[in-house]
Formats: sequence, C-alpha cells, structure tokens
Amino acid sequence: MNRLTRKITICLVEDEQSLIEMIQFNLELDGYDIFAIRDGGLAKEHFELKIDYDLFILDVMLPRISGLDLCKIIREKSQAPILFLSAKGTTQDRIEGLKIGANDYLPKPFDLEELILKVKILTKKEGEQKDFLLQVGELVVDFNTFEVRTPEDKIVHLFSKREIGLLKLFHEKEGKVVSRDEILDRVWGKDSYPTARTIDNYILVFRKIFEKNARKPQFFHSIRSVGYKFTK
Repeated sequence: MNRLTRKITICLVEDEQSLIEMIQFNLELDGYDIFAIRDGGLAKEHFELKIDYDLFILDVMLPRISGLDLCKIIREKSQAPILFLSAKGTTQDRIEGLKIGANDYLPKPFDLEELILKVKILTKKEGEQKDFLLQVGELVVDFNTFEVRTPEDKIVHLFSKREIGLLKLFHEKEGKVVSRDEILDRVWGKDSYPTARTIDNYILVFRKIFEKNARKPQFFHSIRSVGYKFTK
C-alpha cells in the first residue's frame, strides 16, 4: 500500500550527481516530488515547456547557463520561491542572488537538516498532511509518523528518521540488490562514516519487527559480500 495525497513539486538544478541523489532522496522521503536537471542549458530549455513548480533549488555555478541567469528566466514567468545553493558563500554573493529574485541562499557545504527546514519554510509545508504508507507483511509503516501499525491499528514500533530513510530506499529499490556503499551514500551521506556493521544492525531490527522467522527472512535478505535486497 503506497499512497501520497499531495505532492509539492520542486525543480532541482544541480550538476553534482551525488548531491542530486542525496537531496532528492531526503526530500522525497519528506513527501516532495523532485525533478532534477544537471545542466543550466537543459534547464533553460525545460523552463520553456514547464515552469509550474512550487519551488526551484538552483546551484549557482552550472554548465552553460548559471543559476543566476536561470533565476532571471524563472522570474519572467513565475513567482515561485527560489533557493540558491552555492560554494560561493560570501555576503556579496548572497546579496547578488537575492537582488535578482531569489528568496534564500544556502552556502555549500550545507547541513541537510537546514536545507530541509528552508524547503519547508519556502513551500509553507509545515501544516500539510501527507499519507505515505508501506505494507510489509501484516504490518504497515507510516512514513509520516514513523509508526509501525498492526491491522488493528495498534502501534508496535516507532522508527528513527534514519531507519525510515533506509526503509524508503528499500521500497524504492524493491526486488533489487542495494549495495552497502549505496546505502551509506543515500541514507548517511558523504560526511558520515558508519561501518557496514551499523547497517547490519538496522537489518536485524527490521527482521525482528517484520519477519516471522528472522533466520529465514521473507522480506529483508542479505546478499553475501554485496548488500541487501527487499522483497514483498
């Protein structure tokens, strides 16, 4: 069961693939719909066809056309909020971005929680409700409240945000082998250094909650020397 009642749409223009994946994964976990573009020239062409996003997140330094120029193009057609990301974080750089129409500016490297908070503020998402559920066996995970419920609607477990992030990744990759490296990059990020054993411990928790027999898992499988696979 997987239902999402309302999605706020975000256009992300960023040329660093690992950063795209991290931002997209974590914002989608919070219920946003992300469309990512890696090139300023392609973004300009796309905006000629589609401009109706709820938020634009623009890297300043992009191939072919800069984020500053894209901001000017967007402002000709849309008043949706614009958030700049940039390795150039001086006061003058921020003032320049705000003068041409941006709503906020986040210098790189940035804290993921700060990015998410800025996105929530810019999209006024604080009071919205979303319904994003995942059924595993007889239990249902609510990605909004982080709760695990029985068919009788009894709460049997409360996950942490990182556990929810790992479940979201498994759901996204259902039936496919997910390597430990991908898990660490997508869920922990480039600046964290957990061990493979850390992931093993998370899998043990999932098996304890969802599996009838943890020694013979039906949902969460270990693939020797590679990673894990989630099946339903």
